[in-house]
Amino acid sequence: MNKYIRSSYLVLCYAFLYVPLFVLITYSFFQAPPQTGFTMQWYQTLWQDPNLLVVAGNSLLVAVVASTLATVFGTLAAVVLRRYRFLGRQVLSNALFSLIIFPDLVLGISLLLWLHLLHFPLGFFTLAIGHITLCLPFVTIMINSRLLDLDSSLFEAGRDLGASEWTILRRIILPLLLPAIIGAWLMCFTLSMDDVIISFFLTGPSFNVLPLYIYSLVRLGVTPEINALCSIIFFVTLILILIAQWRVRIE
Repeated sequence: MNKYIRSSYLVLCYAFLYVPLFVLITYSFFQAPPQTGFTMQWYQTLWQDPNLLVVAGNSLLVAVVASTLATVFGTLAAVVLRRYRFLGRQVLSNALFSLIIFPDLVLGISLLLWLHLLHFPLGFFTLAIGHITLCLPFVTIMINSRLLDLDSSLFEAGRDLGASEWTILRRIILPLLLPAIIGAWLMCFTLSMDDVIISFFLTGPSFNVLPLYIYSLVRLGVTPEINALCSIIFFVTLILILIAQWRVRIE
């Protein structure tokens, strides 16, 4: 009986999470299923929309740049905070991790005010800064968790053999951290592509991204084109996850 209850509970949880996704994908191929037949019309309409292509390119560019820089800075921050002792280390660690606690609304407004004081025009640059700030603490936490599992004697052995700090980082630490780095990059990419609040405050009038574009369309009603667009984003994310899993397994 207990086994049946546990199985039913898991089925209900997975159904609650994934049934809406399957419904969305189904409606991207049908206008009003099952009254109409299968069609790729809505995907063709998306491909012929020049505004959508520009917005999608903007989102991908911001996501790739922000994910890459946040992963680089977050990895270096985790290594420095873990391996070295210096004045202000605990303050830096607390300040970095506290960014996760702050609501996106507060973070977005504070970045907007700060960038306005520095006279930065809103656009790609400001949005990339906002997404890097959003993703940086998550990367640091993921890399730090992986560092806790590594054997510190490996670093000491490298130092005893005459390796410099840069050689230890490049030849020992980074290869061991590669699965966590890939996972952190993918998480940052998803956070950047999915962010609405920070993008709302830091996107300029001449620069738009997919989450805000979709939100503006949904306010007028959910259409099959929106279902098709969300389905494409879902499949792209799924492919990235499968690639990451495959990459981790061969390491």
